[in-house]
Amino acid sequence: MEASNILPVLKKKLAFLSGGKDRRSGLILTIPLCTEQTSMEELSSTLDYLLSIPSEKCKARGFTVIVDGRKSQWNVVKTVVLMLQNVIPAEVSLVCVVKPDEFWDKKVTHFCFWKEKDRLGFEVILVSANKLTRYIEPCQLTDEFGGSLQYDHMDWVNKRLVFEKFTKESTSLLDELAVINENEKSSQPDKARPSDSSVLPSFDPETVLQTGHELLSELQQRRFNGSEGGGGGGGGGGGGAWSPMDDELLAQPQVMKLLDSLREQYTKYQEVCRQRSKRSQLEEIQTKVMQVVNWLEGPGTEQLRTQWGIGDSIRASQALQLKHEEIESQHSEWFAVYVELNQQMAALLSAGDDEDLLELKALQQQLSDVCYRQASQLEFRQNVLQSAHDFHGTAQDLSQQLDGLLGMLCADVAPADGAAIQQTLKHLEEKLKSVEGALQNLREKGQVLLDQISNQSSWFYGKDMQIENKENVDHIHSIMEDMQLRKQRCEDMVDVRRLKMLQMVQLFKCEEDASQAVEWLGELLDALLKTHIRLGDDSQETKVLLEKHRKFVDVAQSTYDYGRQLLQATVVLCQSLRCTTRSSGDTLPRLNRVWKQFTVTADERQQRLDMASTFHTTAERVLKEEVELLCDVEVFEEVETVGKALLDRLTVPVIFPDGSEQFFGSPGDMASSAENIREKMKLVEDKRLQQEEEAQQLQEEAAALEAEPDES
Repeated sequence: MEASNILPVLKKKLAFLSGGKDRRSGLILTIPLCTEQTSMEELSSTLDYLLSIPSEKCKARGFTVIVDGRKSQWNVVKTVVLMLQNVIPAEVSLVCVVKPDEFWDKKVTHFCFWKEKDRLGFEVILVSANKLTRYIEPCQLTDEFGGSLQYDHMDWVNKRLVFEKFTKESTSLLDELAVINENEKSSQPDKARPSDSSVLPSFDPETVLQTGHELLSELQQRRFNGSEGGGGGGGGGGGGAWSPMDDELLAQPQVMKLLDSLREQYTKYQEVCRQRSKRSQLEEIQTKVMQVVNWLEGPGTEQLRTQWGIGDSIRASQALQLKHEEIESQHSEWFAVYVELNQQMAALLSAGDDEDLLELKALQQQLSDVCYRQASQLEFRQNVLQSAHDFHGTAQDLSQQLDGLLGMLCADVAPADGAAIQQTLKHLEEKLKSVEGALQNLREKGQVLLDQISNQSSWFYGKDMQIENKENVDHIHSIMEDMQLRKQRCEDMVDVRRLKMLQMVQLFKCEEDASQAVEWLGELLDALLKTHIRLGDDSQETKVLLEKHRKFVDVAQSTYDYGRQLLQATVVLCQSLRCTTRSSGDTLPRLNRVWKQFTVTADERQQRLDMASTFHTTAERVLKEEVELLCDVEVFEEVETVGKALLDRLTVPVIFPDGSEQFFGSPGDMASSAENIREKMKLVEDKRLQQEEEAQQLQEEAAALEAEPDES
């Protein structure tokens, strides 16, 4: 039985030989039962295969079987134990059933084991995993039982496959090599014997030998369980915790013997192949050398003599290149024969056992001279055609670039903004620069091609090439001159387009700045309405606010004038560019509308500040007692009149020309200003009442003085 026949079953790990030993040096066979239903047929096949591996001497020492029932039911464990009686009754010394933590019915298990003890023929014990070391050393147990013995089941299966494959292939290969070597000895006088390709072995000897050496290395390191048995393997390596007996290492001699036999037969086979190869080489070299020389000096040379043109376009040059590639392809086949022949002759010459050394050397020299000369001619022609292809390709690219540049120059310019113009102008400059570079590249490639054409006649075997070369030279000069003229025309048109686009940049810039002026003026209007709301607490502060207001209005006036100038500049630029479709659009109406709103608001602000200045000046003069009572009535009335008018003005919004309204600041800001005015009006009123009382008191005193003389 081979592992490959039951490979799917072996991979299930229904049972395995870990390489561990019990205290009697018997091998340990482990049967790990799982929660799933175990196929007894597959388990039996696995046990049959495993028991075929150890030698009879190992089997005589008996097996210790560990049945791991921790994940299974008692009925399954019982079935497996009974099956051992049928499979390996004589080889089993002890069966250790590892019980689970939650144990089966003790009465049932105890009764069953005692009932079957005499019939089984071996001892069965129930033991917990942690007490298994009472019967087996920890170093001989795998890690699932708390031991330190290392075991990799898939690694073991793979190595078993390697061992069995090597044994099968090496045995078959030995038989085939022996037959081949014997047949060669009997047929050496027959010079017409076919080549060895018809009698190749079924397996590659090198591969089989490599496999054998790798396998032997594993065995010698004792990592392969085949060292345990006479069949060549019985479990995974156990590390350094155990050492197999010398008489158990039977797999190593078996592999070594096969390797020695293979090396011997393979050496003979290699000598057979070498002799065959030498004979065939000697028979073929003479014929092949003359075939190569005759073709290269005949049809090969005639093919090159008919090729002289460079084409008048990239398509024509490509066609010539394809034709040359066909010629090269035909030459390559003969050059490949030359390389092969040269290597064969060099090998024969280096061996020193050839009787025709002088003739081989002469043939080798003749072949090399002809091939190198023909290869040089092919390379030169290829270089000329490649230069012609590069020249025509560059000319075609340059022509396309000039066409693209001319298309840009002929197209109408309708950019969306200044940035687009700048981008277009930059693209135009890049196109022109690319054209200049391409033209310079064309001149360089043309000069290279001209130099090569001037040397072309040196390898045309005396053929007069002046007429053909003149046509090629004239064609090259014609292309370069035409491209130069087209490039000059485009440069002139680029200069005109550049000037026009720069003017358009100025036009967009003026339009953009005019729109910015409108935004600035709107921001000034917004600031005037929202932040210029104070009227001052006294005449001095009001005068300061008036001065700031005048400056603020001057700034707005400058902004408005700047916007008007920019819009006038756009009109001039549009006329220069003949751009009748462009105009200032809605910029001028927006500018005038915002300016009118600003002037209305500024006038209202000016009037309020003027009224506040008059109010504070008059009120302060009253409060400082700078007037007499008799002439104060008009002043008091003026303060009251101006104050009330100013209070009324604060409640009135600014009315724009379009009918819309807008208040200065917030209602709270206006309330604060109004409160300040009312307080000052109250102080003036108190002053007036005080002066009236004083005047009345003076009148009463004067009347009393006038009455006193009358009474006397």
